[in-house]
Amino acid sequence: MSQLYLFATLAGTRIAVETQEVEAVVRLTEISPVPGMGAHIAGLSALRSRVLTIIDAAALIRGASTPSEARGLAIIANISGHSYGIMVDGVTDICTVPDGALPVRGRIDPAWAPFARGIVESDEGPCLLVALAGFIDAGATQAIAA
Repeated sequence: MSQLYLFATLAGTRIAVETQEVEAVVRLTEISPVPGMGAHIAGLSALRSRVLTIIDAAALIRGASTPSEARGLAIIANISGHSYGIMVDGVTDICTVPDGALPVRGRIDPAWAPFARGIVESDEGPCLLVALAGFIDAGATQAIAA
């Protein structure tokens, strides 16, 4: 069964996201920081009269915030009734993959383990399949642990 995926780069790694999770991809213009939040919360932004919580997913992977000048694109998603922007390095394509997702085989970087749902083969090679909600869940878990 063919599945439509958005292909992007996040923290230097090629990822795939099922398109039913994606509302839009936007260029970030202004992000207002929120004092006291973890490094994975870049801040708040507005999109079409809505407030978005901007998640610095790379900070969850690398442990350090993305510099302001490198904050360019975000994948917009509605997760549990809330609007989020998940920052990515870049977006490369959107296309169907006839074979769909394959299981993760072998070792992956331990930082990616909580987010990996599978592997998707694209024309440019394998991409790590992630769920956008996983970045929200991981951020909440990190905040509780702190």
